[in-house]
Amino acid sequence: MRGLPHWVDELASRVEEFLRTRGKNVYVFNGGLSVSGLQHLGRLRGEVLIGEAVRRILERKGYKIKQYVTLYTQDPWKGKERQLEQFPDPRKAARYAGWPLIKVPDPKGCHSSWVEHFWEDFGGFLDSFTDGKIEVVTTTELYKGALKEVVKEMLRKRELARIVVNKYRGRRPYPEGWIPVEAVCGRCGRIDSTEALRLMGDDEVEYVCRSCGYRGVARIEDGKVNWRLEWPGVWKALGVDFEPYGKDHAAPGGSRDSCVEISRKVLGYEPPMGVPYEWVAVRFDGGEADMSSSDFIGVTPREWLEVANAEVLRFLYFQTPPMRKVVISLREVPSYYERFYQAERVYYGVDEAPKGEDEEVLKRSYELSLLREAGSVMPVQVPYTHMALMSQVLPRDKRLEEALRRLRSSGHLKRPPSEQDVERISSLIEKSLNWVRKYAPPAYRIKVLESVTEDLKSKIAMRDQLRELASVLRALDEWNEGSIK
Repeated sequence: MRGLPHWVDELASRVEEFLRTRGKNVYVFNGGLSVSGLQHLGRLRGEVLIGEAVRRILERKGYKIKQYVTLYTQDPWKGKERQLEQFPDPRKAARYAGWPLIKVPDPKGCHSSWVEHFWEDFGGFLDSFTDGKIEVVTTTELYKGALKEVVKEMLRKRELARIVVNKYRGRRPYPEGWIPVEAVCGRCGRIDSTEALRLMGDDEVEYVCRSCGYRGVARIEDGKVNWRLEWPGVWKALGVDFEPYGKDHAAPGGSRDSCVEISRKVLGYEPPMGVPYEWVAVRFDGGEADMSSSDFIGVTPREWLEVANAEVLRFLYFQTPPMRKVVISLREVPSYYERFYQAERVYYGVDEAPKGEDEEVLKRSYELSLLREAGSVMPVQVPYTHMALMSQVLPRDKRLEEALRRLRSSGHLKRPPSEQDVERISSLIEKSLNWVRKYAPPAYRIKVLESVTEDLKSKIAMRDQLRELASVLRALDEWNEGSIK
């Protein structure tokens, strides 16, 4: 089966056509997320990797592109049950409900804030999943910088903004005189319960807190604006030209449509092109669930890299069109490697594509997954399950050396290994061993006895049975649960 274009290439062509209408020297791609809790793998798909793949294609054509990930750090902390459970004393932590995320303390006490703590397992590994050309910005920073002048423009046109917002709001429309500023209460610290009463020049607002009753004056840049204005405000502040968005924003008449209209009518900014994407789910015993930050459901990039290479995850994402769900289970990592290896063999002409799969799409998915250019020779492939078993019996002081020797002996290493081969094997030793310890079924776990018990000795017809076992093991192409049985 041949001939279908890859969805990433189709998308890149549409983005290129759109960019030509913008006529800029440097274009801007963006992805936005709120650090409300666990920063999971699903956020890599839409907010990072779709844009990165398109950017790399267009950069090869000569386009200059800046890519951002924007963290919405002024959003209110909801104080959901799973968020509260992160603290030693959830009841005391309830006082932080409604605070800006950036102001909530680190529940573990090891970072300066909630945001910094939970961003680490994502942001600290962002370069491992990308080409390292993505800049992270926060709305906390933007309100004091590029977004500051945009907010002033919004406030000058706040009556027009009110009319547009009410068109999409439905129930409880905002009244005349509405000021779309959400100040931080000077007494209780909440940002979700203040009502702006009066603008005090360009930089301050008088407000009343509906939670604690406090009335005061706050700097606008320390708070935020209504979310329907904030999103298009970020577009204009950064000059965004392309931004994927989650399927929840894609409904006709929904949040993105409202922000598009605000961008055009209130800010005079032609909104960026976007593409919706489906959620990523996590599979666990008994079912699956969409990954969720504030509900702490999912797998972090750090957890993935403990057991698998970034390119394997990139392959899973690029092989799947953006509006199709991807389901991840760290227990199933060996099968993900099988799929990646299969695509690699097809790419290098060693195998044909499986029946029903488009060969060119499979090869292109593999190519897009790579973080460096493909070499002229296919890298050595060691089955993940084979290495998972072997890694458990390698001597700790010379694991790589002994692994290479055994792989030559078993026939998995049929040529002098290249630097890339050695790097791949070394990585696989570490990751597969982590997988065995954390996620593997019991059948994959080897227990090495300090000594042979008398009971065990009595059950072994030593010479003949060991010779028979050795003969069977030597004949195996690879070690896995099925072949050993």
